[in-house]
Amino acid sequence: MAYELKDRLVVGLASSALFDLEESDAVFRRHGETAYRQYQRDKQHEPLRPGVAFPFIRRLLSLNALNPQDPPVEVVLLSRNDPDTGMRVMESIASHGLGITRAVFLQGKPPHAYIPALEISLFLSANETDVREAIAAGYPAGQVLESAFNDDDADHELRIAFDFDGVLADDESESVFKRDHDLEAFHAYETKLAAVPLKRGPLAGFLSKLSQVQQREREKQRSDPEYRPRLRIAIATARNAPAHERVINTMRSWGIVVNEAFFLGGIEKRRVLEVLRPHIFFDDQKSHLELASRVLPAVHIPFGVANSSDDVIPPAGDGGEGCPRTE
Repeated sequence: MAYELKDRLVVGLASSALFDLEESDAVFRRHGETAYRQYQRDKQHEPLRPGVAFPFIRRLLSLNALNPQDPPVEVVLLSRNDPDTGMRVMESIASHGLGITRAVFLQGKPPHAYIPALEISLFLSANETDVREAIAAGYPAGQVLESAFNDDDADHELRIAFDFDGVLADDESESVFKRDHDLEAFHAYETKLAAVPLKRGPLAGFLSKLSQVQQREREKQRSDPEYRPRLRIAIATARNAPAHERVINTMRSWGIVVNEAFFLGGIEKRRVLEVLRPHIFFDDQKSHLELASRVLPAVHIPFGVANSSDDVIPPAGDGGEGCPRTE
């Protein structure tokens, strides 16, 4: 029987998001592909160090304990390596005990074409070009930025935080604010349309899949009162009252209730994120991520009007877009 993906939460993952590839990238850039291939063969049995998205992925995969026979989460490696040089990545995955068994090796080709084929709800990479191409094609993707992270085993929760506009919802409201540069006009616009749900943004499908996993956790808790749900979802947005109402009504229209929401109205998001300690935070504005990335794993969603003139923050694993084989 075929292994079905459509009812699972599927994350596509470049090795540049999962592991620290700084050393490998340097070999490729300085010495070329032949030297890089030999380097990876020589280091094949030496596990790569965890990268920015490692704690998120490790905890996401732990949710498969809900039903090991029918796991709700699937993570697929989407790699620009060829199968030969990709062996070190696969051995590193096994060495770290990650339940990732499916992989695609593309020898330098962009991976976004395979996102719909594999029912992927989120593609993560440190390669800015790959992520922007995926977003431009209408696929859910985020660039993992060079960030602080701590894979603390003190608790078993998985905390995921999202900005709202341009991430979960489309950028309609951001476009209005950027056009008028008038907060009062923005609030008047949002109040007028408070009951009108916003259109879905690039990560709305990912949020819906997470919500389905939370539903499975609630079902597990009903049958096993000792079970404590692990997944918590938060929204941290620059909106405040009265513009908060449209957020809530949009989420209601999608049938989704999140655990926490922070309507900060210009308060620096880092302040609450340091307390919340999410294992990953998604935002479409690099100005917000620049401070947040100093204390937690940060992912840029290069979508919409907010990204018409972004400054560049270095991606995880290297100082630029990533090389053709190592992402």
